[in-house]
Amino acid sequence: MTSYDHITPQFTTHALLEYNAEHFPLDIALREKNLGIWQATTWSEYRDNVAAIALALKQMDLGAHPAAAIIGDNRPEWLFAAIAVHASGGMSLGIYRDVLEEELFYLLDYAKSPIVFCEDEEQVDKFLNLEGRIPWVKHIFYDDPRGMRKYDDPRLRPLSDLLSRGRQIHAENPNAWPELIKEGDAERTAVLCTTSGTTLQPKLSMINHRALLLHSVSYLNNDPKDSDDEYVSSLPLPWIMEQMYGIGWNLVSRMKVNFVEEPEVTMHDLREIGPTFALFAPRVWEQLAGDVRARIMDSSWLKRKLYDIGMKLGLEAVEKGKRSLVAEYLLFRALRDRLGLSHMRSAATGGAALGPDTFKFFLAMGVPMRQLYGQTELLGAYTLHRPDDVDFDSVGVPFEGVELNIRNPDRDGLGEIVTRHPNMMQGYYKDPEATAENLDSEGRLLSGDAGYINEAGHLVVIDRVKDLATTSNRHRFSPQFIENKLKFSPYVAEAVILGHERPFLAAMICIRFTVLSKWAEKNRISFTTYSDLCTKPEIQDMVKKEVAIVNATLPEHQRINRFILLYKELDADDGELTRTKKVRRKTIAEKYADIINCLYSDAEAVDIDTTIHFQDGTSQRIVTLLKIIRMETARDKAA
Repeated sequence: MTSYDHITPQFTTHALLEYNAEHFPLDIALREKNLGIWQATTWSEYRDNVAAIALALKQMDLGAHPAAAIIGDNRPEWLFAAIAVHASGGMSLGIYRDVLEEELFYLLDYAKSPIVFCEDEEQVDKFLNLEGRIPWVKHIFYDDPRGMRKYDDPRLRPLSDLLSRGRQIHAENPNAWPELIKEGDAERTAVLCTTSGTTLQPKLSMINHRALLLHSVSYLNNDPKDSDDEYVSSLPLPWIMEQMYGIGWNLVSRMKVNFVEEPEVTMHDLREIGPTFALFAPRVWEQLAGDVRARIMDSSWLKRKLYDIGMKLGLEAVEKGKRSLVAEYLLFRALRDRLGLSHMRSAATGGAALGPDTFKFFLAMGVPMRQLYGQTELLGAYTLHRPDDVDFDSVGVPFEGVELNIRNPDRDGLGEIVTRHPNMMQGYYKDPEATAENLDSEGRLLSGDAGYINEAGHLVVIDRVKDLATTSNRHRFSPQFIENKLKFSPYVAEAVILGHERPFLAAMICIRFTVLSKWAEKNRISFTTYSDLCTKPEIQDMVKKEVAIVNATLPEHQRINRFILLYKELDADDGELTRTKKVRRKTIAEKYADIINCLYSDAEAVDIDTTIHFQDGTSQRIVTLLKIIRMETARDKAA
């Protein structure tokens, strides 16, 4: 097993960067695709960029331990800025690139960041549009100069100026960088990381250098990586898990981190790199599985037949803990290559629950999937499947040193998951009340998730405690569990299961527009928009069949009785999803109350007359009729 014994509790992120630059100066640390060409950054180049930015920041005298906001796509410069902020004595605060201005103001007001790093004009505009509301922001550095000449705001400066100034400082005083390393304190907060915020505005978890690096070691002991490993950074860097990989794993194991040219070409660039490790959110794995099935539907009769045979053999083998050699040569070897997963030695999913059907799909394909589980407050993952002990319905076992308990378990052992380990957050920034509320008297995090420990010692996560629901007939159910089953369908992008304190379960379903629009065009079904496509009887019938398939796998009291196809996709910009794509159920219950009430009435359809507002300032009026689609129940069959 790869050893990480050189990592000590005294290391800071910038000190470990210096260690790698000294010992492996010419080894590749990072790659970025630019204008179609992969550009490599060595460890010495990485260190030089970070040192220059850090020295310039230190000279600016921004006050004691300031927070610096970073916003933009996943780029090497994002990491340069973050570690440079740590080295200069500050705290990095990653902000999701698609954040709206009011969300941005909330975070800036919370952290009072005097300095901001932006990727380009699009991000700069968000800060400038806040005008006099953020007087504490003194400096806005941008990396991409395109479109910036028209501005004359004195706060704006190119990142290249900061790099030039830092290099000049180093030339004048070669000891300046070593002195910053000596001043580093591993117990000092390095990262402010936003929580998911499924119900309220996100809090900021304080994470110090020691916790970030030592928890990376703990994780890597369960899933070893070294300098031969390749990772493609595709999830948003503000998310704790992407920072664990892009900063923590990269520094500790020297795993190469690759950055795609644009998010839209991620899968193309991923295939070029052929990563040995991948972490995708459940939504991405679900989309990949849906896209595969959609392509098969468009293929020839022979290819469809071969796919059906190969998948059947593969799934049967997975259920027995084996691999099908026939399916491997018939289907899966070519399919993995097509998806860029041929060199995968381990793959993970986290951030939300992944349905067992999707999990089995990729295991059958030969992708070594492992489910993980964690929270921002505990630096992301702290449970993981062992390679030889994968359970489709669980999230694996705790890392060594992790104390995991079930709080107030019922007779079946189901209760709230509470956890602590030596490398968890220091608390919530400027919010001791929230810290006290979310940590118990023994310092354990109250996760808010409901789960239990199964006979094999695996943690099984059911749903959020507050989201576990009970029908008016006193039948208990997990909305998330049923939603994940629905999302395995190539036609379903998102689903919200309803039924708490109602007589039966209903659903609001968002179609997977990319798949169904192609199908409609191929079958000469005319439509104009997403909303219009949802009204087509052929589309409704296709989704109804998928719901029937899911219903057949569920107990009678957990089956979907009726559903509608929602006139729009759920969107984080509308507050319906978090930035990590988790459903905000309270928001949806309030926003779509009229639709929900109709689902539980005798109505045959729901009249919609509403306006959708887009992020670019435009709007669209939607006037349509949503048909309420009823499923056949056991009572209907008996009649």
